[in-house]
Amino acid sequence: MDENIGTKYDAVAACMPMKTLRALKHLLNVLRPLLLDTLRFLFLTLQSSTELRAENLFLRKQLAFYAERKIRPRRVNDGARIIFVFLSRLFSWKDALVIVKPGTLIRWHRKGFRLFWRWRSKSRGRPRLPMEMQRLIAKMAEENATWGEERIAAELLLKIGIRVSPRTVRRYMPRDPRTRDQLSLQQWMTFVRNHAKAILACDFFVTVTASFRILYVFVVMEIGSRRIVHFNVTDHPTTEWTLQQFRDAASPNNEMRYLIHDRDTIYSADLDLAIESMGLEILKTPVRAPTANAYCERLIGTIRRECLDFMIPLNERHLRRLLSEWKTHYNKGRPHSCLGPGIPDSETLLLDLEAPRHQIPRDHCVVSKPILSGLHHEYRITKIAA
Repeated sequence: MDENIGTKYDAVAACMPMKTLRALKHLLNVLRPLLLDTLRFLFLTLQSSTELRAENLFLRKQLAFYAERKIRPRRVNDGARIIFVFLSRLFSWKDALVIVKPGTLIRWHRKGFRLFWRWRSKSRGRPRLPMEMQRLIAKMAEENATWGEERIAAELLLKIGIRVSPRTVRRYMPRDPRTRDQLSLQQWMTFVRNHAKAILACDFFVTVTASFRILYVFVVMEIGSRRIVHFNVTDHPTTEWTLQQFRDAASPNNEMRYLIHDRDTIYSADLDLAIESMGLEILKTPVRAPTANAYCERLIGTIRRECLDFMIPLNERHLRRLLSEWKTHYNKGRPHSCLGPGIPDSETLLLDLEAPRHQIPRDHCVVSKPILSGLHHEYRITKIAA
């Protein structure tokens, strides 16, 4: 999340010079016609009243022909709008206005009046906080959904030594449409992380054999240890078959309290009642929200990338044998970065991690073991026989 917030504010900072150039370009496009029209107006003041009346009638006659043909004029820019507003104060303009409705000209005048007073009322307060401090405030607000501006200001003062008023903190907090009651609720991923050691997750995925037969694979995993608890394969999953898989996955000293599954029709109400009788509370994911079961979805992606994308199962028995070998490798031999790194079955890790780096003891050697006919290998250090 730190990288995402930093990247977002870096992009905003990089876009600021481009926005400034665009604003300057727009200002020049507005001022140029204003200057030209002002010079024309000053030149017209030097002409006689007879010449001005003749020219006015001459232009009105041409404009009448354009109006009869109903020729659509091009869109009026901001500079022309300002000129029309100023000139309308010098004469009775309602009969002379053709290209837009009178209400449009009045709206331009009101908009200019609002912009003028917005500029006059612009705050002249303290300078903005440095970009690094803005990122820190945004980070603290994103990572702590229940914190308000006063809590963040207190954290900055007491733990970092930076005095910032709560009102200033509120100015740089991300705009969140959620209400305070919604923010006080625990987020889904926060709940999953806090109870990871007591949560099971399950899901189905499909694979195709060499004879183009579709098989369904059902997996159950522990979120806390990332260990695959159980898997099985079938060509026709049913509610009864799925319930039997949960019975096979249950252990006598089970400390699990929750089970996450999606809203597939196979998870019927009777199935959920049977699972709850085992002491598990059902947590259904929202509709069309696979990220709510992200750990199991990631496991399925790992199974595909590291096993099934390189293996073509011949039949159901062959697929079950492949997954059984890969399950053993996943639980007892594959490191997981989220565990420290570590291995789900931590009992197999008996090394002294405080040993000297970059050195293999003289009386030891590294031995490899092929997994899935050499697709992967497991390495371990062993003592050389005397």
